Amino acid sequence: MNTDLLRILPEVILVVAGILVMLVDAALPVKAARRPLGWVAALGATVALWASLIQLRLEPGTAYFGTVETSPFTVFFHVLICGIVLVAILIALDTLPRDSHHLGEFFALTLFGASGMCLLTGAVELLVVFVALEISSISTYILAGYRKHTGKGPEAAIKYFLLGSFATGFLLYGIALLFGATGTTQIYEIAHKVSGVENHTFVVLALILMLVGIFFKVSAAPFHVWTPDVYEGAPSPVVALLSTAPKAAAFALLLRVLYEMLPSLRSLWSPLLWVVAAASMTIGNLAALRQQNVKRMLAYSSIAHAGYLLAAFASFSQTGIAAAAFYTAAYAAMNVGVFAVVTLISGYDEHLPLVEDFKGLLYRSPVLGILLIFFLISLVGIPFTGGFFGKFYSFSAAVGGGAVILAIIGLLNSGVAAAYYLRLAFAAAQKAEDNQNRHFPVPQIGVAVIAALLFTVGATLWLGIAPAPILHAAENAAHALQ
Repeated sequence: MNTDLLRILPEVILVVAGILVMLVDAALPVKAARRPLGWVAALGATVALWASLIQLRLEPGTAYFGTVETSPFTVFFHVLICGIVLVAILIALDTLPRDSHHLGEFFALTLFGASGMCLLTGAVELLVVFVALEISSISTYILAGYRKHTGKGPEAAIKYFLLGSFATGFLLYGIALLFGATGTTQIYEIAHKVSGVENHTFVVLALILMLVGIFFKVSAAPFHVWTPDVYEGAPSPVVALLSTAPKAAAFALLLRVLYEMLPSLRSLWSPLLWVVAAASMTIGNLAALRQQNVKRMLAYSSIAHAGYLLAAFASFSQTGIAAAAFYTAAYAAMNVGVFAVVTLISGYDEHLPLVEDFKGLLYRSPVLGILLIFFLISLVGIPFTGGFFGKFYSFSAAVGGGAVILAIIGLLNSGVAAAYYLRLAFAAAQKAEDNQNRHFPVPQIGVAVIAALLFTVGATLWLGIAPAPILHAAENAAHALQ
């Protein structure tokens, strides 16, 4: 097989699987069941994950005239994104309405979005970065409005689209300024030329504009205002995807931009990231304390976790890159898991959206109650869970980089976060009143959701009990980047 094609094999598989889903969907009768298309999509994501692992056998290098790269760094994020997409598809298989005529579109858009996310992590040419970001974004804009029969669904899609397009404009303008200053859009060439450019102001302005676009994608403060409304309006399986996979791709891009393309501007971007990390942790946690809606609470929580992850950037070394990569994986496992449980409890129409609606969950459905509490304590950062080691490595990297105050802010915010996570956990452990039990149907757990929950529980435990293999992979990724 052509070596260039092997370097984009996961993306090709995801696109082919998405096209296959669309063709089969169009060929089926209107009243025919579309659920089997989800299994086709799941198979496509699984094969793409396998293809990502196969890329480890390739020598690190670029393809297609130096526009895309294959290395342990890209493989790490490819595997992570494909794994998230696979679990999100499995969740959707058992929770989306089976009589919906749009299931084929849902699964196809998920695969197309995943291809853009994977391409974004491997792109070393800024125009390819922009194209990949748009492929990912357009798919997720549409998925956010999947529940068209509700007022919040279209509202979420419109807000996400308008603000996302505005943020993408910042990123594109930053790319244009970099091209004007250096005469190239190739990341490695920019890294060599940026120190000798005549108009250094263009480069600084380009950095700021690109960071604005990326911070929006990871929902870091103060570019987080879209997050609560989109999370509340989108279906929970979509939120499980939105809150993890696009952010993993965006963090991979941020690592590449800062550590590989513009490391010479560390004196400028390091203090900026310090402020954004502290603001994200503080704003996200304080806002989450006030929320009664579970999805909005988890939305603000995701903003805080973006701050925890950004704390690792304070270490300008391979340790910081490895810590950021590890935290991304740990957060993905526990956050997808908690949204899987929320999806099963609240249902597609989310008739139980509030914290008080979860009262007595441990007695009504012991399995879901235990799983919810497990994922919440991982999000808090209790030992023997992935959340603990994620925060430990991130804050250790911050201390190693001299950002001791930032690490202290992170620890204090972790204490604040425990208040609202444990509030939901205590609600699940409380006995509900008899009138509440009548409105709480015991959810049916299908094979696909069982598989998704097993994946997320296993990953969260693995990262908390035996993190060495994933940490080693993250260190290899860091070594490949620098």
